[in-house]
Parts: sequence; structure tokens; C-alpha cells
Amino acid sequence: MNTQGSSVRARELGSELKRWREKSGLTAQRLALSLGWSPSKVCRMEGGSRSSPDIDVAVYLARCDAPRRERDRLLRLARQSDAEYRLQDHGEKLPDELYSLIELETTADVIASYEPLVVPGLLQTEAYVRELLRWGKHPTGDEFEIRVRARLARQRILHRQRPPRLGFFVHECALRSMVGSARLMNEQLLHLALASSWPRCEVRVIESATMPVGVFGGSFRLMRFSEHRPVAYAKTLTASLFLEEAEKIRRYAEVLNELAVHALNGGQSREWLASLASEYDRVETDRDDPAAPFRPGLA
Repeated sequence: MNTQGSSVRARELGSELKRWREKSGLTAQRLALSLGWSPSKVCRMEGGSRSSPDIDVAVYLARCDAPRRERDRLLRLARQSDAEYRLQDHGEKLPDELYSLIELETTADVIASYEPLVVPGLLQTEAYVRELLRWGKHPTGDEFEIRVRARLARQRILHRQRPPRLGFFVHECALRSMVGSARLMNEQLLHLALASSWPRCEVRVIESATMPVGVFGGSFRLMRFSEHRPVAYAKTLTASLFLEEAEKIRRYAEVLNELAVHALNGGQSREWLASLASEYDRVETDRDDPAAPFRPGLA
């Protein structure tokens, strides 16, 4: 199926519909027969090659026994225009934009990202995730755990038999910003150093002395697909952007090329990360030892 012209919104909706059908144990043929539809209609809905009317989405999900909360979420997605989808407000619970991001990352062949202020989400340890979510206005209890699990679930793509090709540009500011304790940061930096040695995964550090942190604005990622147009994703405080326009994709690609010029190479970055991890380790050791001499810097 040629899906180059399909929108990100339609593909996400189709993928979610298929997921619920498979979860219910129905084949596409059985679902179509039970609803009085042709199998090709189910195929088009799941493939994202057509815009699905609200009533069809509602009937489809009801037949698959999807829970009310999921039906409401997917009906909101079906009712959105493509323009509305591209700019998504952040919800108070698990935001819809996170579902969208997970879907894109799961189907991407190549993911390249820039993070100026925090460790890339796909490479965050659970302790780092939890500490980040404690800052600002975030839910507690069950809702907090839902957000933690959702963010960690994104990382499943790293452990697939054939993960996407991954390129992470991380500014030094993100790595020197203390999140939690020095011990937590030591573990996070060691995890980054380890990840940089994985096949199909490159982590490159941009030192502050080489490039100021604000030159290219905030974080973003550019995702490429074998059967779809590329998609750029950028997040602000209140909303997330999903961009498909060729000119905007070209600009993000140019920024990635510029970042590559300023960043340390893979081997240099691995050594840099290991060295900073050791600095955090020394800070933690000094705090545990009252007799240790004072060392300026991270402490």
C-alpha cells in the first residue's frame, strides 16, 4: 500500500484501531463480516489511507471491546483535522501527544534528535524519569506511575531485534544539570556511555565551549520512515508540534548537519561521558566522607 500521502494523524488512528482489533482476537475478515463491512474498508481504516468517520471508529472500537477511556481518546483523534493534530495541547493525565510520539517512534526507521536541557527520553534511566516528573505540576499516585511507565515504554524500541537507527545530539548543559543526586547522575551518565556503544545507536556530546546552548532553540527530533514522509517533533511548555511540510523538514535536517559539525565524535563522546560520570561519582563519595577535601565544580 502506498501511504506516502497519508497523514500522521490517520496513520496513528489506523495503528490504534488495528491494535485493539488484534487485542480482541478478531481477524480483519471476521470484524468486517460482523459489522457488515467489506474487508477492504477495514484495511483502509487500519492503513491510514482514508479519513474514518466518527461513527465508523466508534462502531469498530465497540466491536473490539475497547474501554470507554480509549474510545473517547481515539474519537478525539478521529475528529481532529490534520492541522489540529500537528499542534497538540498537553493533557492533564497521560497527554495524547505522548501516544502520538510513541506511535511515530515505534514505526520510524531513523530517529535523530537534539536535547539541550535534559537527557534524551529514549535513554533516560527510570530514576532520572521519576526525578524529572517530580518537578513542576505533575500528578501523584497512580497517574504519576502511568506517566513513568509510558515514558519507559518508549524505550522498548531500543531492544527490538532490529531497532531504528538512532542519533542523539546532547548539549553539555543537559548533562551537567543536576537531576536528583550525584549518584543518580553518575548512573545516568554511565548508561549514556553504554548506550553509545550499542549497534545502530550514536550519542554525541556538544560542549558548551564549542556551541552556546540556545543557538538552535529547544529540543526536537526528526523521524524518517520507509513508507511515509519524514516527521519532525518539537515540544513547548504547553503544546507539541508534529511537522510534515517539506520546507520545515529540510530546515531541521540542516540543523542536524550543523550540530554534527560542532559535536564530539562517537568515541570522544563516550570518553567525555565516562569522565563526567566519574566526576559525579567523586562528588557522591565526598558527601559520604566528611573527612574528604573540598573539590569545587559539581559539588
